[in-house]
Amino acid sequence: MRKIPAELCVKCKGSKYLCGLSYCPIIERFRSFINVVQGINVNDKSVNGSSPPSVVVGERGYPKVKVMYNVPPNVYGDEARKYEDPLGWWGKATLSDIIGYRSGLLSAVKDQRIEDPWSLYEKEISVSSVSQKPVRYDVLLSSTPDAKLKFDGVIMPRGPSAPLQNIKVNDNASLSRTLEKLIFDDLRASEAVVQAYSQGEDIYKLISAMSMGLLGVKKNRKLVPTRWAITSVDSIIGTFLLGKVKESTRTIDSVSVYYSSYLGNYFHIILYPGNYRSSWIEIWYPLSLWSSETTVVELSENFWGKYEYMDGGYMAARLAVMEKLQKEDIQAGIVIIREITSEYYAPVGNWHIRETVRKAMENKISTFDNVSEAFSFVQDRLKDKKVNLFATRSVSDLVKQKKIEDFFK
Repeated sequence: MRKIPAELCVKCKGSKYLCGLSYCPIIERFRSFINVVQGINVNDKSVNGSSPPSVVVGERGYPKVKVMYNVPPNVYGDEARKYEDPLGWWGKATLSDIIGYRSGLLSAVKDQRIEDPWSLYEKEISVSSVSQKPVRYDVLLSSTPDAKLKFDGVIMPRGPSAPLQNIKVNDNASLSRTLEKLIFDDLRASEAVVQAYSQGEDIYKLISAMSMGLLGVKKNRKLVPTRWAITSVDSIIGTFLLGKVKESTRTIDSVSVYYSSYLGNYFHIILYPGNYRSSWIEIWYPLSLWSSETTVVELSENFWGKYEYMDGGYMAARLAVMEKLQKEDIQAGIVIIREITSEYYAPVGNWHIRETVRKAMENKISTFDNVSEAFSFVQDRLKDKKVNLFATRSVSDLVKQKKIEDFFK
């Protein structure tokens, strides 16, 4: 019998699901939806709760977009943090936990033109989205919630949704001094992001600030779809760090392999001697997301920071590696290998890529004299030995590449 991807499964056989998992996400999503709906007064369609905070700007219909305010009904104060907490989730929350948290949020949806971020600022809604602590929302809906859980490969999942009639912010937002200053500054958004990051601002607050139109030259400020804001912030910071890395006159003297895994995603990062260049290799195994057969995808970036196409996952991973190189003031070539297995049965956003690669860069597992040995080492560790790393363009080019000194041997 042909197996069915878990996210599409609607039948089971005994205690064994057709997808091969012991856990059924369909059932859990339904259970979470019931929990949310039970917390709503259907008669007056009013919802109260503290947002983590969590606000998403959609992209469909651009330049008229949907702004989604996410609230866990009847959950207040610090208890609301767990509904959107990438740093707190990593290594602790299972995929089931994260789906449970996200489906426990009610998404109140309002149409908004991107050219008008100021109306949200005046109501303190946009400022509340970058608060360092949960902010209470009082929400009035136009109709009862739609019983769907929305998944996306870049942004976090969203729970049941309903059209918004009115929203009121009932807590004062708590902003960092850095972000509060930049909101009032007339500075290009890219410069503001770099400045805030350099002063220790949380990257997830920067994403929300850019998405809600809180950064940039004031006359040009607009709402930015959250999906775009995530990749944009990763790209801006990664490119800034890359500039610092390329200024370094030090290079590593051996080939190092780093490793970490989370949520069915397995990362090997290889650093090798030489000037900066980067390769991204994704291996999608059967029954993993969007893949019914093993698929290998590649992307390359040269010394000048030019890459073949924009990929949000790569930008998140690149940022994490750049942080490591910039901190150690050293330059290196990079190969990032990501394996996506059937354990990753529902997408939860790019945050887990960024955080897993950050953890990987703290976990060097081996060193080698040359890249061929390093790739052989990683090859033996792949989940499916039928995948041949040496057959990929990125690895083949590196193994065959000769240095100037090789011609004088």
